[in-house]
Amino acid sequence: MTNNEIFNLNNQQLFELILYRAKDSISTELDGETVILDIASGIYSGLDTIGTFIWNQLEQPATIAALRDAILERYDVAREQCVADLLAFLKDLADNGLILIKNE
Repeated sequence: MTNNEIFNLNNQQLFELILYRAKDSISTELDGETVILDIASGIYSGLDTIGTFIWNQLEQPATIAALRDAILERYDVAREQCVADLLAFLKDLADNGLILIKNE
C-alpha cells in the first residue's frame, strides 16, 4: 500500500493506524519550531509550531485519531480542515521516512 493510499479518507482503518517516529531521525526544538535530521539520508526538515506540536505528540506511538483530537483540543480549526491538513502533513513525514506505521 502506498502512502497516498494509506493517508486517504477512503482507507477504512485510517484513524486506527498507529504512527511513530523513525529511529534514524534526530530532532531539536528552537523557538517553538523543530529541525529534524534524517541520519540515513542526511536531509534536514523544518517544522512550524503546529508541525512541532504533532511531532511532539509522536514521542510515543499515536493513532491518527488521537493526533486529530489533540489538535482540535489545542487549536481553533474546523474538523474537516484539521483532518485534511493532518493527513497531508503525516503523508509528507512518511514520504520522507521520518515516521513509520506500526504493523504496516
